[in-house]
Amino acid sequence: MEELILAGRVSVNGTPAHIGQRILHSDQVKVNGKPIRIRVAPPPVRILAYHKPSGEIVTRDDPQQRITVFKKLPPVRFGRWIAVGRLDMNTEGLLLFTTSGELANRLMHPRSQVEREYAVRILGELSAEGREQLLSGVTLEDGPAKFESIEDAGGEGANRWVRVVITEGRNREVRRMFESVGLTVSRLIRIRYGQVALPSGLRRGQAVDLAETEVQSLCQSVGLRVAGQDQARGQGPRRGSNSRNSRPPNKGPRRPGAQEWHSPSSVARVQADDRPLIDDEDLSQPHPDDEWQPSGPDAHLSHLGGGMKKRPQGPKKPNPLQTSWGAAKPAGASLSAPQRPDGGNRNKPRGGRPGRKPGFKGRKGP
Repeated sequence: MEELILAGRVSVNGTPAHIGQRILHSDQVKVNGKPIRIRVAPPPVRILAYHKPSGEIVTRDDPQQRITVFKKLPPVRFGRWIAVGRLDMNTEGLLLFTTSGELANRLMHPRSQVEREYAVRILGELSAEGREQLLSGVTLEDGPAKFESIEDAGGEGANRWVRVVITEGRNREVRRMFESVGLTVSRLIRIRYGQVALPSGLRRGQAVDLAETEVQSLCQSVGLRVAGQDQARGQGPRRGSNSRNSRPPNKGPRRPGAQEWHSPSSVARVQADDRPLIDDEDLSQPHPDDEWQPSGPDAHLSHLGGGMKKRPQGPKKPNPLQTSWGAAKPAGASLSAPQRPDGGNRNKPRGGRPGRKPGFKGRKGP
């Protein structure tokens, strides 16, 4: 084969090949001008969950030099990151990225009926009549739209939180739907996309790779069959990984602007089902997305040096960031993984008398 390559008789995508050249599964290889069949395994599929803050835009290049989400993502070995839908600049929350264009198209397409759940803060009270209109359907400039469900999620004063579920993602659709019933959205956070919830503890501007089981489940939910469970070469746990089998690194102070992400412990290879879920012509059309995100408060602790105690609490308040499927898992945890009894807090105090500082045992005060 090397002699054929040196003689210029082998071409890749119409260009003469060279020794050591990497061949992808999508490349067309010809020998003496005749195409040959090569068996190259498709690249592993990765899915990234990113916590988008307000003020970032979902585009690769911006003429106005604004901050784009793609500059915050980790490098990818095969292919490139593809955004699963969009969030407008003022919308926060869960934004998925994948290396599979097929998977991204299926997750975005309205025919797949993939649920998007948002936490919405509105100015004013949603009346029973307005709620019924949003559930039965309202008419927007680009066609009818409706919510699958609306749940109250608390709030104080004029600001109220609601959680809504919708199965499509047109441009500013959630905001426009509330505007149609006379309400203004003051904050919009996407907390769930399909089976993936915004991980608790995932800071704004950070990303985490989905676990192998989550990748498989999400692919199967839109008709992509898992063809194997091979671990990607060079994609195992490394520094910064959230794998349960690797100890977290001892991090010093982060330098300003530094980004963090987590590497996958494993990935899945997928192939399309025999029966087509979506027509090819439908997949060629882009479908812009618009959705939301919030985060829960940290635990309040007692005086410094004492036992960790929560302040007395009144009736439990609704959490607008909790999805309709329940509380989100911590970043890096599998959707099906059981949680630690202490919620994963490694700094849980050991037994001992509250109020005494460790290391000062027996020392008397003045």
